[in-house]
Amino acid sequence: MENLLLFFAILLLASILISKISDKFGIPALLVFLGVGMLAGSEGLLGVHFDNQIIAQNVGMLALIFILYAGGLDTNFSSIKPVFSRGLTLATIGVILTAFAVAPMAKILLGFSWLESLLLGAVISSTDAAAVFAILRAKKISLKNNLAPLIEFESGSNDPMAIFLTMNIIQIISISQIPSPVDWLSVLGMQFGIGIALGYLFGLALPSIFNRLRLSNWGMYPVFSMAWILLLYTLCFKIGGNGYLAVYIAGIFINKRDFVHKKNLIGFHDGIAWAMQIVVFLTLGLLVFPSQLPEIALMAFVLSLWLTFIARPVGVFVSLIGSKFNFNEKLFVSWVGLRGVVPIILATYTYVENIPNANIIFNIVFFMVLTSICMQGMSIGYAATKFNVRLDEVQEENAKVENSPILTYALRQYTINLGAKVIGKNLAEVSLPSEFLIILVKRKNEYLKPTGSYIFNEGDLLLVQCENHALYQDTIKALVG
Repeated sequence: MENLLLFFAILLLASILISKISDKFGIPALLVFLGVGMLAGSEGLLGVHFDNQIIAQNVGMLALIFILYAGGLDTNFSSIKPVFSRGLTLATIGVILTAFAVAPMAKILLGFSWLESLLLGAVISSTDAAAVFAILRAKKISLKNNLAPLIEFESGSNDPMAIFLTMNIIQIISISQIPSPVDWLSVLGMQFGIGIALGYLFGLALPSIFNRLRLSNWGMYPVFSMAWILLLYTLCFKIGGNGYLAVYIAGIFINKRDFVHKKNLIGFHDGIAWAMQIVVFLTLGLLVFPSQLPEIALMAFVLSLWLTFIARPVGVFVSLIGSKFNFNEKLFVSWVGLRGVVPIILATYTYVENIPNANIIFNIVFFMVLTSICMQGMSIGYAATKFNVRLDEVQEENAKVENSPILTYALRQYTINLGAKVIGKNLAEVSLPSEFLIILVKRKNEYLKPTGSYIFNEGDLLLVQCENHALYQDTIKALVG
């Protein structure tokens, strides 16, 4: 056990340190994680033999739960609201069209049956939000016309549809029976309906629970959150819903409300998501046998080109018909459809379910993900400039904001008097307007920095800043009355 822990500790540290260097050269971190895993694998420098697809699948499934949850927590609902319908169309119709567009070329090149070809298309149909935005942040690329929230929402929410397609096609191949369109749509509606409903309910409930629970140690809140999201996933799965969609929706609605230790909780889950991604890519890197890749390299490369230049654009352009996005913006959305951890995880399901040509499907998907990360991931900055979707004056605008006065109204003091409604409640629970800022609290002879867990006490002196005088009066009245 000590040797195993030492091995993974070294791999994790090596992956993180190498990714830090790779950022300077524009190499996506996910490519580094895969490379380290392959170097440590049975045909790599360390020669660690690993070919247990069931373990890889279980690791991937657990990781995907927390990766999607963290993606939801990082999603600002107000930013995706203007593009919600278009993003949802891309994440559903776009995924289906991409999968069906890949299938004919897969059948021609590989000689698969139509179902096996469609399975390959379904496995490779989803995009990776973490890969896209890690690159955009590393290169400090800002995008025009709500492109960033569109890509963010689509990438974070299209995994459930890819998972649904993959699992249903695997089931069809296994039982050799094709369901009727009505049955297929009813299953789709039930899975997504239950997933969205439970995700919404659990997402609304957690902030209220945190604001009233008042645990003695803040470290218990992340533990509660992890257990809560595992409960959501399992419950949703047990009653026939899509658990992956549920955890993503829950993350979005949890982020929508204020609650105690919110900032710390989001930071914690962001770290968990990165740890999960590294572990998954290391595991999948160990699972692949590099010597098997050359025999499928040419076919996989042609499929990658077909996916990038034909299948993905078909899904994007059809999904965005009638939208406000122009031709160049649609081209950019097509180009940033990076493939990541989800397709490789889904490819392991073909092994576990004993699907014909499972080994070929896994190796092709692995190669296509590598190609996508290298080809698209390393050219996002160039593509943003080439398609004229990049904001060139962001720094200038930021400077204007930074040089503008922070406070235009005088600060006000307010004392919590006996009988005030807020006494005994915490700051997050009160849900004050965003323009109404409590900057400092004086309690007796002690000065407190108010956070979400700060509880209003009688006699507290609040230092308040509010730009809107009418809003200030209304808020104070609501607090006292």
